[in-house]
Amino acid sequence: MTTMETDSYIPACAKSPEDFLPYDLSDEGPGDQRHQQARMQAAHRQCAACPLFVECLYRSVVEVDVSGYVACTTEDQRREMRSMLGVEIGQPAPGVIGAPRVGAGPVDHESVVAMRQAYPNDTCHQLAERLGCSTSTIKRHLRRERERQAAQVAAAPPTIRRVPTTDEVLDAFDSLETSKVA
Repeated sequence: MTTMETDSYIPACAKSPEDFLPYDLSDEGPGDQRHQQARMQAAHRQCAACPLFVECLYRSVVEVDVSGYVACTTEDQRREMRSMLGVEIGQPAPGVIGAPRVGAGPVDHESVVAMRQAYPNDTCHQLAERLGCSTSTIKRHLRRERERQAAQVAAAPPTIRRVPTTDEVLDAFDSLETSKVA
């Protein structure tokens, strides 16, 4: 395919994402297992024929932890490949934790930080209204968080993370049983 055709190409996983959801063959009866196995084989054929396969495989192994069936691999297989390649994927930033705050009283630091993460474009005044506290409370907690992050960066030794090449990821894929089917 040419670049133009690839740019307009819509992969099967985008057209019918339900076919690529995580599979669990352990909880189901024999009929359900056969149905799930057939879905997985169909997904495998579609992935193997996709022009985005190499990019998808690389990103799902090296850059982000994706759930479900991706690039002819299951979550366990990608975890195995990461182990072979020495790749660690960091956890995503936590979202808002818990229910919205109601009523007066002290605001805890985590609530302010979570609210800022949920509403990064809000002003301090808007965040204060959402939490039912003063603007100075929001500013104090955000300043404390910036100082904490700066201290962590200053204290942490620089880590050099070796990023595997596309060829190394493909070699790891080739060592899996699933690659022999594709």
